[in-house]
Amino acid sequence: MKTLVMKFGGAATATPMHFNRIAEIIIQKHQEFSRIVIVVSAMGQTTDQLIELSKSIHPFPPQREYDMLISVGERISISLLAMALCRQNKNAISFTGSQSGIITCSNHSNAQILDIRPYRIADCLNLGKIVIVAGFQGVSQEKEITTLGRGGSDTSAVALGIALNAQHVEFYKDVKGVFNEDPKKNLQAVQFEKLTYQQALNTINEGAKILHPRAILLAEKNGLPLHVRSFMSSDENFKGTWVIDPNIPRQSSPVYEVGN
Repeated sequence: MKTLVMKFGGAATATPMHFNRIAEIIIQKHQEFSRIVIVVSAMGQTTDQLIELSKSIHPFPPQREYDMLISVGERISISLLAMALCRQNKNAISFTGSQSGIITCSNHSNAQILDIRPYRIADCLNLGKIVIVAGFQGVSQEKEITTLGRGGSDTSAVALGIALNAQHVEFYKDVKGVFNEDPKKNLQAVQFEKLTYQQALNTINEGAKILHPRAILLAEKNGLPLHVRSFMSSDENFKGTWVIDPNIPRQSSPVYEVGN
């Protein structure tokens, strides 16, 4: 059975109505992939607002409590998306990072992934459920909630794709793919059809912010293909951008960020 991991960022989850659009995309993909896991970010500016809230209470908040607070945003998103899918008569269930088995080091606010133990996810997939996971967060070996740092939801999606042996990970953005320049500022920007991992990293170093470098490096370690697409259009003529290197084979055993 084919497994797909899909990741939707803050632009895709900006308003409650956006979740209906995400649900439509997932339902369409479910016709092709029998096992689907979705990773979502917090809605719009929610994380920034939570950070400001923490600083209004304490200019240098304890990092444990900081992670407890800012991890709330993704939990809102996973619940709303599960509701949107259930309204469409799809059997969906949401999990936090810790419930998903994302094991990290103990570094609060910038944790790295040690291991993925997706037992609950696998059980639900075997029952035919669509699984929704809170990105950006995990749990340390000391059972403390941790966050992966800004852009960490991209890394969550790649790590889950590795653990679940997904065909690839799809990233849904508010642009059609990866361009040589910002297409919102330059209408003549050229879209890339395919990039190697190193080419994608070079593009990011030149100013593109389409994927987090940690996610690309983790995908490269494991030879996991990535696909950047637009959530704005269902037109299949917009094929997005693939990040893949035929010279890097898929790893038979998962390799994560640290401890390997």
